[in-house]
Amino acid sequence: MKPIRRLLGRLAALAPDRAGLSPERLSDLKKFCGILGIRPRDYGLLNQALTHRSYVHEQDMGRAESNERMEFLGDSVLGLLVNEHLYERFGARQEGRLTKIKSLVVSEPILSKVAEEVSLGRYILLSDNERQSGGAKRASITSDALEAVIAAIYLDSGIEAARGFVETHLLVRIDELLNADEYRNFKSMIQEHAQRKYGARPRYRVVSARGPEHARTFFVEIRLKGRSLGRGEGRNKKEAEQMAARNALVKLGLVEQPKKRKRRRRSRKRPRRRPAKKKTAADKER
Repeated sequence: MKPIRRLLGRLAALAPDRAGLSPERLSDLKKFCGILGIRPRDYGLLNQALTHRSYVHEQDMGRAESNERMEFLGDSVLGLLVNEHLYERFGARQEGRLTKIKSLVVSEPILSKVAEEVSLGRYILLSDNERQSGGAKRASITSDALEAVIAAIYLDSGIEAARGFVETHLLVRIDELLNADEYRNFKSMIQEHAQRKYGARPRYRVVSARGPEHARTFFVEIRLKGRSLGRGEGRNKKEAEQMAARNALVKLGLVEQPKKRKRRRRSRKRPRRRPAKKKTAADKER
């Protein structure tokens, strides 16, 4: 009986699980769960959350097999949990301020940063072309996939499990985000100033774009009432617009010019010279 059980065990290890996952894929997902700190019951949900539409198209799968629908659900679950946390923590803040904080916490740069920290790009299924063009590191792809992962956790284990994940990976950053200059919404700041002082809204215009398709740099100009207030550059249009808005605020004296970090020069320690010994009378006679 024992040899038969061993044989059946080996065959089971070679066969796909109930979700149709290969042993290699299932092993990868378990490693990813170890990084996330979760223990799902249905790995098929997590696999779908990490399946990009480019992979679905390449493998000739049904469109519903991608993570787009799960991203839609994850966005709502994430929004609910963040709103709930902000409502309870910042009881004296007005609706407008809470909305701005929430927009920052669930923004693409923050979600993509979390995705990078948990190595999500290594486990997402992409087409060969998409992966070769840098899709595993593209913020728009990884941030959407992270929202889909939140949906997978919610569907598999419920709202409390999703809340634990969001608290661990996102909500603990709120104080850091509110105090960090790099995460301030400069576009919102310049818009409020322009409407209050001039009764007009600033406009953004893409001046040029350089570099290959997968690593482009965009250059954007910000204009107010026909006058140029500054330019900015970034890896995408949104980032370039943020930099243009920041430069405009600096020009208007509303924001301080970010200080450049000085590089510390390594001091080369010269070997100390030993003081020459004084010649004694005996040495002089020699």
